[in-house]
Amino acid sequence: MAVTKKVILMTAAAVAVMMTAGSAWARVSADQAARLGKDLTPMGSERAGSPDGMIPAWDGGLSAPPAGIKFNAKTDNLPNPFPGDQAKFTVTGANAGQYDQYLTDGYKALLKKYGSYKMKVYQSRRTCALPEYAYAAIKANATNATLSADGDGISNFTVGMPFPILNNAMELIMDKRFSYRGYKTTRQFAAAPVQSNGSYNLISVQDEAIFRYANPAVKSSDTLNNIGLLYIANTISPARLAGNVILVHESINSAVEPRKAWSYSPGTRRVRRAPDIAYDNPGTNTDAMSTSDSFDGFNGALDRYDWTLKDRQVKFIAYNAYDILHTKYADMVKPTHLNQDVIRYEPHRVHVVEAKLKAGTRHVYARRVMYMDEDAKTVSSAENYDGRGQLWRVQEVPMVNAYHVPHCGTGAMEVVYDVLSGRYLALSMRAEEPPVNYFADELNEARYTPEAIRSLGVR
Repeated sequence: MAVTKKVILMTAAAVAVMMTAGSAWARVSADQAARLGKDLTPMGSERAGSPDGMIPAWDGGLSAPPAGIKFNAKTDNLPNPFPGDQAKFTVTGANAGQYDQYLTDGYKALLKKYGSYKMKVYQSRRTCALPEYAYAAIKANATNATLSADGDGISNFTVGMPFPILNNAMELIMDKRFSYRGYKTTRQFAAAPVQSNGSYNLISVQDEAIFRYANPAVKSSDTLNNIGLLYIANTISPARLAGNVILVHESINSAVEPRKAWSYSPGTRRVRRAPDIAYDNPGTNTDAMSTSDSFDGFNGALDRYDWTLKDRQVKFIAYNAYDILHTKYADMVKPTHLNQDVIRYEPHRVHVVEAKLKAGTRHVYARRVMYMDEDAKTVSSAENYDGRGQLWRVQEVPMVNAYHVPHCGTGAMEVVYDVLSGRYLALSMRAEEPPVNYFADELNEARYTPEAIRSLGVR
């Protein structure tokens, strides 16, 4: 009876908060929504290319393996669909000035700090594509989804991208948080915290997620009792870390109830609440080189920052970087920075978001700047500044399109460079792991409980 009462109170609170949103953030009109799939892509980005030809028009993206590309999705990582493409030019510290307007401040800092750092720039290919049913849901979201008055929650959306036509920065972050990534997914990845002398030890993790809002049977996110995502990460090596498991219930509206998380330690054989898996607490398996809310570019509550959406810009970002998925870790992870010969960069239009720490709140990052691809609306790169206003860490998430799903905006890996210490974190590497399973129908919500994760944490 107590549990039922708690759920009722929580749901009532969610409705109360969300009902106030209409006075704060208006939905787009039906006329605006009608642009989706016409002069706007179904994701809400500009369909047309740039007048100079640098950015091509979106022609539907890549929604299936292209001709001549054959692979087994159960055993093979995604092949590069453009094996014949050659780099058009290479940006180095010596010639960076020629490309100044296309370089983020983070890339400028890396080019200046490391003489061997470079960016091989290829033609721009707008491969982003989603299933047709996701497009239909996104169009419905445009006139139905509502941002809460505090900007930290949403209501009445399905599948993904609640706000294809943007009014503000918080809507864009919500698009990123609730983008379409399939319904049930499993994967295995490796992480390498790289020291300033180039040494590192690999960490292997199995993780899985149920994106509850993407359940085809769900007609509205309002029926999900404020839990949009169920997530488990199980560390499997090295031996000293093996068996540590985390469980996350991600909130749709953090003001109603914050993210809930638990951790299991094989040393104590106990499951404990883990409120530190949030904000600026060190991320799991990061050797304190990144924060919990930096995973996947950004995640979690928005309430500690004031958010500003700036004008779109054309920037070089890591895009269609499929070769990363076929490069051995020893060839990818090098002293001071990744093997830049493997990473493909392209010019793309990006949304630029600035987050400044609110007065009276705390976070190790006083200011954050994020560059988000206009099609996928996920974080491609980011800059994180310390309390002195000094650039501290630069994030990069090289993008690939899982064209067999289709699903765009996923990272081939992630990397966080500490430009002050010279260390860096290579995360979510998959080249030596089984391919991601985007159709993990075997996953069941009953598995995502504190009691259930105890059975996973066995060394």
